[in-house]
Amino acid sequence: MGKKSRVKTQKSGTGATAAVSPKEMMNLISELLQKCSSAAPSPGKEWEEYVQIRALVEKIRKKQKGMSVSFEGIREDFFSELMAWAAECGASCDGFEISNFADEGYGLKATKDIKAEELFLWIPRKMLMTVESAKNSVLGPLYSQDRILQAMGNVTLALHLLCERTNPSSPWLPYIKTLPADYDTPLYFEEEEVRHLLATQAIQDVLSQYKNTARQYAYFYKVIQTQLNASKLPLKDAFTFDDYRWAVSSVMTRQNQIPTADGSRVTLALIPLWDMCNHTNGLITTGYNLEDDRCECVALKDYKEGEQIYIFYGTRSNAEFVIHNGFFFEDNAHDRVKIKLGVSKSERLYAMKAEVLARAGIPASSIFALHCSEPPISAQLLAFLRVFCMTEEELRDYLVGDHAINKIFTLGNTEFPVSWENEIKLWTFLETRAALLLKTYKTTSEEDRSMLEKPDLSLHSRIAIKLRLAEKEILERAVSCGQAKRLHFQKQLDEGAALPLYEESDIALLENADAKLPIILRKLEEEDEHVQEEMNLAEIKPDAACLDSSISPVLNGQCKDLNGTQEDPPGSDAVEVEKHDPSTKRTEGEPKDGGK
Repeated sequence: MGKKSRVKTQKSGTGATAAVSPKEMMNLISELLQKCSSAAPSPGKEWEEYVQIRALVEKIRKKQKGMSVSFEGIREDFFSELMAWAAECGASCDGFEISNFADEGYGLKATKDIKAEELFLWIPRKMLMTVESAKNSVLGPLYSQDRILQAMGNVTLALHLLCERTNPSSPWLPYIKTLPADYDTPLYFEEEEVRHLLATQAIQDVLSQYKNTARQYAYFYKVIQTQLNASKLPLKDAFTFDDYRWAVSSVMTRQNQIPTADGSRVTLALIPLWDMCNHTNGLITTGYNLEDDRCECVALKDYKEGEQIYIFYGTRSNAEFVIHNGFFFEDNAHDRVKIKLGVSKSERLYAMKAEVLARAGIPASSIFALHCSEPPISAQLLAFLRVFCMTEEELRDYLVGDHAINKIFTLGNTEFPVSWENEIKLWTFLETRAALLLKTYKTTSEEDRSMLEKPDLSLHSRIAIKLRLAEKEILERAVSCGQAKRLHFQKQLDEGAALPLYEESDIALLENADAKLPIILRKLEEEDEHVQEEMNLAEIKPDAACLDSSISPVLNGQCKDLNGTQEDPPGSDAVEVEKHDPSTKRTEGEPKDGGK
């Protein structure tokens, strides 16, 4: 996938060139594992911990220089071999070719006209690298004993990829040779480039990603060197941090879910050739045909000969694209920023508000999203804010008043305000909250735009600053929208406008209009599900009992988001906002300079 990475020439070199004793290396690895497995740092200390871990990793990388296995030549030299292998395996190879699309990198180009929804690409199971193929490979003995591999399919795929890369007779070698030599995920950022992300919502996940990857590497280095069931792995003589970082990024940017051969469950897979497609806005167009046992992709739209063929990766925010895929998507219709809100358990009306929210299927504390589109809030967030701003009398009306049960259905519907005063309060709150979040950034939008005009800005710095600016623009739109809505409803109140009255017959309208579905019948919005899921290749600890084998990305769909959140502790503020600048400490009640 072109946008998933830049391409660099891989240099040959298989033997170790750095003089380092096994004991010295093991001591460094043990130190790294201990550092990465220690308790989470106190608030404001995360950046300091990251710098310390990074220093250890750089020391290890320096001593491992020249020890990685790589291929002669450049990536594009092996594309013809990939296509020949695909044809031999029964994949479709007509109607497209691999081509270089400048800034987007490599992708698929149509060599003939392709109609929308036309099946143009299929990849049989025999070509896929899966957790199942890993269990049947040289990695099998370790997999059968290691609870971490059993719990983390993405880690299994990463080690599977590394083992097959060193095997000159691997059936997947034509595919592996065409993978990028490096990536633009934050794992490859320099420290100063990561610093640009300090005030963004992505920072905590970026730091966690680096720490988790370093911990995984140290853990498996020790396993490979010391455990009998890993003694036959080809990684025993050469398993560097750069190797693991490459494998993690390869999997993180490409893994997808497919059903197992019997269709009884799902498994993770790398899908050769199909994963060359770049992303654009649209709909999911890839699925798995169990009858023919192959991955199939239909065209997203009409393509003329010579045009690039795109697929849709899913409704990911740009923070997710940067963290998991290593690119910023300029025209992202699904971009959003997260905002954590909750009703304080110490509030006098907490029980009543929590009950109304529960009847609407909304938790009293959750992470919501502000969208790049208009309006910037979802039906779920609108419903939450209405309840959050209700008076005792309004709450009672929604609990025991006339048609109370049915009125719950209208909470997420813009046509049925609770009251003009309630609308004024909720939009004032949103305007104020977004404005406060904007003040936590260390740079202004204008300063970010000026920085992006610098011709010598590194690619990774440019990605980071674009992400930072995009977050601000979403918050700025939320401020403008909140202000406009506040003024509108204030005018309604001042003019004594009649409040739209809820009628029982309106329930039919709500149930038959997709945009106005009763909030109680809606699943939580997709973007709010994202923030509750685990990160790709993320929380893995030496103690396998700490692991959670969560659902993986759907095929050609959304990737897992980062670090779920817990319910607000008793006595917390009525509204909590996620803290994203670990380099800045603050006392309660003080604004932060760099967090949001």
